[in-house]
Amino acid sequence: MGYEYTGDAHGALVESYRADESPFPTDSSRVYPRHDSLRDEPPLLKQLLFPRCWNATALVDDPDETRARLTELGSRIHEGITAYSDRDAADLTAVVDGILDRLPAIRRALKKDVEAAYKGDPAAKSYCEIIRSYPGFHAVLIHRVAHVCYEEGHSEYARELAEYAKVETGIDIHPGAEIGEYFFVDHGTGVVIGETATVGEWVRLYQNVTLGALHFEEEEGEDQMLAKGYKRHPDIGDHVVIGAGSNVLGAVDIGDHVSIGANSWVTDDVPDDTSVFIADHPEQERKSNR
Repeated sequence: MGYEYTGDAHGALVESYRADESPFPTDSSRVYPRHDSLRDEPPLLKQLLFPRCWNATALVDDPDETRARLTELGSRIHEGITAYSDRDAADLTAVVDGILDRLPAIRRALKKDVEAAYKGDPAAKSYCEIIRSYPGFHAVLIHRVAHVCYEEGHSEYARELAEYAKVETGIDIHPGAEIGEYFFVDHGTGVVIGETATVGEWVRLYQNVTLGALHFEEEEGEDQMLAKGYKRHPDIGDHVVIGAGSNVLGAVDIGDHVSIGANSWVTDDVPDDTSVFIADHPEQERKSNR
């Protein structure tokens, strides 16, 4: 017997769609260009979370259609987690229900991420442009769902979703990373956020930023085996900006209202209200090519 969603998230999602106000898209008459994906979950998630931007306006006023789309998404998630689980497939139905039940809350968080992108990028022209075109937003949309799967103990399937997002965007966020509200990755190519990293609210990252590990511990008694399950990555506070090419490495604490300039290498704690930058840049020399 196939999966069928029986929760009440469809009603909450439809109410949420109807409550949208500008600058979020409110015009259900627009039809956007086709946007293909390599797997089924991302387009279903996009339609359920922002139907007006993804040619799914039938969901806006139709709870039954929204329930059907949730069932379709749930079937894909159910298949994904079942592939990695030793539990009977029927036992995983409640897990999938719980993941789908959190979509309204995920949508609320993503709307804040859109707001952060719009406020944090002078080039942003509209919320819909961000939802459809910004790789940072696409990556965090997938991450917020993958993180729920990770929290539910289905890390392998969560990692599949994360890897899809990396292929599509060039942004590598481990599903275990905890990302706060109003998160924005600008440009984004080459960004890496490790499994045990935490990120506060109103954090903005630029391209080629790494929130990574400084060194790895070896598993005692195991040849060539690295230890697992310990804190390896940084904790980033609220209202932090990290410039392009910067590396924040190890289990360090970055305080609130911190600015880290481009190409910085940070391996120690940074207190609140601090700017970190490279004081002496290499001198450049020029010569004629003639």
